[in-house]
This record gives sequence, C-alpha cells and structure tokens, in this order.
Amino acid sequence: EHDSVQKKTFTKWINAQFSKTGKTPIKDLFSDLRDGKKLLDLLEGLTETVLTKERGSTRVHSLNNVNKVLQVLHQNNVDLVNIGGTDIVDGNHKLTLGLIWSIILHWQVKDIMKDIMSNLQQTNSEKILLSWVRQCTRSYPDVNVLNFTTSWTDGLALNAILHHFRPDAFSWDQVVKMSPVERLDHAFTFAKNQLAIERLLDPEDVAVQLPDKKSIIMYVTSLFAVLPRDVSMEAIREVETLPRKYKVGAEDTQPGLSMQTVQKEEAGSSLWPENPSTLTETEGEMEGSLLDVDLDTYQTSLEEVLTWLLSAEDTLHIQDEVSDDVEEVKEQFHTHEGFMMELTAHQSRVGNVLQAGNQLIVQGNLTEEEEEEIREQMSLLNSRWESLRVASMDRQARLHEVLMELQQQQLQQLSDWLTLTEDRIKSMETETAAKDLNIYKEKIEKHKDLQNDLEVEQVKVNSLTHMVVVVDENNGESATAALEEQLQSLGERWAAVCRWTEERWHKLQELYLVWQQLLSDQSLIRAWLSEKEEALNQVQTCNFRDPSEINANVRQLTILKEEMEKKRRTLDKLSDAGQDVIQLLQSAEAGAKIEADTEELTHRWDNLVQKLEDCSFQ
Repeated sequence: EHDSVQKKTFTKWINAQFSKTGKTPIKDLFSDLRDGKKLLDLLEGLTETVLTKERGSTRVHSLNNVNKVLQVLHQNNVDLVNIGGTDIVDGNHKLTLGLIWSIILHWQVKDIMKDIMSNLQQTNSEKILLSWVRQCTRSYPDVNVLNFTTSWTDGLALNAILHHFRPDAFSWDQVVKMSPVERLDHAFTFAKNQLAIERLLDPEDVAVQLPDKKSIIMYVTSLFAVLPRDVSMEAIREVETLPRKYKVGAEDTQPGLSMQTVQKEEAGSSLWPENPSTLTETEGEMEGSLLDVDLDTYQTSLEEVLTWLLSAEDTLHIQDEVSDDVEEVKEQFHTHEGFMMELTAHQSRVGNVLQAGNQLIVQGNLTEEEEEEIREQMSLLNSRWESLRVASMDRQARLHEVLMELQQQQLQQLSDWLTLTEDRIKSMETETAAKDLNIYKEKIEKHKDLQNDLEVEQVKVNSLTHMVVVVDENNGESATAALEEQLQSLGERWAAVCRWTEERWHKLQELYLVWQQLLSDQSLIRAWLSEKEEALNQVQTCNFRDPSEINANVRQLTILKEEMEKKRRTLDKLSDAGQDVIQLLQSAEAGAKIEADTEELTHRWDNLVQKLEDCSFQ
C-alpha cells in the first residue's frame, strides 16, 4: 500500500516540478522514467543546467541516459547505494521509488532545511521538521505530533499548522467538528489556494492506520518551505526528550537499495508488550489518587480480558511451526509481528484490570474471602499475561533467528554463485577468438546461457531486497554495519556481472550482424561474377555472318562493361567492410580467411575486366 501511495505522491511531485519548467507531465512513474529522458528533464530543472539526452530509443540509449542521471546525482552528492542503471531501465518498482525519494530528500528536504540546520548545528532534518511542527501546534490541545505517520491521520495536525500562521483564515472549532477525511481535504485545499502548494497527497491515503512516512515528510516540508521557519533549541530539546518509542530515528537516506532494504524493528519499542510489573502502580503510589471501583465492573472487565487472553493463547498455539523456506518465514515473521502489535494494544486493558483490583483491595470494603479471591484472580491474570508475553517474544526471537540464518545462507549462496560466475567471465574473456561464423554462433549461445542463469539468480536477488533485520537500540549500528557492508559488496559484484553481461551481449550482437552481412554480400557478388563470367563466355568474337551479328555482340559487351562500372563501388565497399570485421574480430585465423576471400573476389574481378577488354579488342 505504501508503494502505491509513494508512486502516486512522487508522480505528483515530479509533475509539480515539470509545471515550473514547462515540461510534459508523466502518467506512470515506473514506465515513463525507464528511458531516462524524463529523469534528465527533472534534474535539468532542479540543477538549472542543460543535460543532453540520447536521441535513440533502444535499451542502450536508455541505459546511457539513466547512467547520466546517476552521474549527475553523484556530482551533486546525492547518496545512492547500489541503484544501477539497469534497475531503472527494467522498471524495478522499489528501486525507482528509492531513486526518486533520494532526489526529493536532497532537493526538497535537505536543500530547504540546510540553512536552519547549519544555524542550529543539527544534522537530522527529520528532527528539525518535527521540532518545527510541535512548536507550531503547541497551543492546540487536540494536537500532539510524535512522528510522521500516525500523528497525521486525523487531519488536525495539518490544519493546526495552517491555522497557527493564518488564524483569521478559517475557524478552528469548525475544523475540529469535521471527519478526518474532511479535515485533510480542508488542509490540502487551503494550502493549494492560499500557499500555492500542490495537492501531493489524497485524504484517503493519510486517513489510514499507518500512513506513508516519506509522503508525509515530503508534504510537511512543502509547508515548511513557504511558512516562517523559526525553530527554537527548546523545541529541539523537547523532541530529544520524547519517550523513546516516539523518538525520531536516523534519516532514511538509502531508500531502495539494489541489494539492501534493511527493515529495522527496535526490540523494546512499542511493538513489544510490557512485563505485568510495569503495567500497574504500587498500592502506596495510588493512595493519593484513589477512585472508587465497583466490584461488578471489575468482574466484568476481568472476564472480558480473560476471554481475550484465551483467544490470544489459542492464536499463538495454532501458529504454524517455523518453516525452513525463507519467504514463508518472512510471512510468518510479519504475521507474528501483527500478533505482537495486538498484544501491545491490549496490554493497557490488562493493566487497567490489575489496577482496579488493587484499588478494590486498598479501599478496604471487601470481605476476607472477596479480597483473597481478587488476589488470586490478579495473580492468575498476571501469570497468564506474562506467559503469553514471554511465549510471544520467544517465538519472535526464534522466527528472527531462523530468518537471519536462512537469509545468511542466501547471501552465502549468492556470494558462491558470483565467485563461479566471475571465474566463468574470466574464462569467456580469455577464450580464443572464433575462426568462423559457426564457432562465433556457439560463443553467442554460451553467452545466452549466462544471461539465462542471471535471470534465474535475479529472482533470488529480489528476495534479498526485502531482508528483515531486528536490532535493539543499544547495538543497532554495530549489528547492522557488518551486514550492510556485506550487502553492499555483494551488490557491487552483482551490478558488475550484470553490466559486463549486458555490454558483452551488445558487442557480440553488433559483430555478429556485420560479419553475417559481410558473408552475405560476398556470396551475392560471387553469384554476380559467375553470372557475368558465363555471359562473357557466350559473346561471339569471330566468324560473323554479317555486320548486324557483330553489332549485336558489341552491344552485349557494352552493356556488360556498364554493369561492371556500376558494380565496382560495391566491390570496394566489400573490401572496406572486410577490414572493419577483421579489426573487430581480432582473430588471425578468421582475418586470414576474410582477406583470402576478398583477394579471390578481386582476382576474379580483374580476370573478368581483362577478358572483357580482350573480347572488345577482338
């Protein structure tokens, strides 16, 4: 779903840039960017330079255009890791989105924020943006922006930013009464009409459980660009002291890596349910703020929570054994992740029941038996919640252990395959040159086998672009550094193999076509020479019966001579073509054969010319 939203949002952003420079808009992000021309148009507007494009429409021209794009991005210090020209030309969805996000991040986010980041001596643009948002919305009690995903779903945050700077433009009370979709539509419409900000997002894409973070950041940055940008150090320090599960993480500067889309889930974040001891306050802490709790309400809540616990225990119990297939384990991992989120969502209900039980005991209105029963119930609830929590985390840990092992096997398999393929390439580079066209065809077939093997391996490589890695906040950097280095190394080797295969295929095809054409032209001129030799043999040069017979034969010779004058240029071209093929082939044996064939044709030509002159003289 996020890919779909990003595709739509990024398309609108690109078209907004094109409207500034008068370029034709794109319709489909994945197909319209494949030839590289639209990407060069986009960079022309962003860099304010003229970039030349290849005129042809073949794959080679497209690759040249896209490689020019990557070169321009590198010159502008745009971070790209293992996004190759072939990925974009082949229409790889993830990596095309990754490329566009890198461009947006550089020119839309960092470029707009570089001055304020420099002044505040900050390096995390996302933290600056969140600080600005919280500073703008501080006076709105209904708004508490903690991130760039769930905090925006109700539409209040966007309207609060706009209202903060334009308080007389619309009624805040009216906005509060609207539905989330209506609020979002109101904000986007207002920003479009009053601030000339394109409607990059649709309300339906934001009013969801988990909106796309990149799209939200991109839109909020558009607001930041046109509104006052003062950010205080106090606001930044406030963001830095947010509860850990809300803290802004490191910037997503490497969005769609050819070999590396490492998904980090922080152990200990809000995804992991808490220990029961953290769910309730101690009796002493509660005494200052007691609320009357009704025994019947407590019993009802307890029954509801125990019913849910029973269902959750069953759900965990019936989950399949951990598979030994990497894609199935990924699916199991994400399914269980959803289960863990459900536990986290319900942990407050468990805490509330335990708290209510504690309050009933503290209030002192229970008989001894009732108090004992409640203590037993609380102990049972505590124990079952803890068992469920621990079992869930154990399964999560087991799934990740197996997944990492299987993914590591995938990486090793790819490394071994690359080693074999690199040796195979070395062997292909050093094999003797083909001495004739049939042997050259065999060389092309061998190269096709390599291409087929590459396509088979591509499926496995695609699986590695969705690696799942769980790290905790204490060793996050060190835990992933080695893996990221391994992925980058494999990505570079994979890209080199693909590039060599692509380039060699074009060279093989080019040489095959010119060699085949040469042999075909040689065959045609041989047949022509045979035909003219036979025609010359039919010409009579003596023993004529009368002058008309002489005239008829003279006319035949004249026609033959004219035809040979026209054909002379073809023979010269054939000789030049032979030299070109010899130079491309770099094969002594094949070169000698081509020269011998050319010499033979020249010799036959010279004999024909001499014989024609002799006949004419006679």
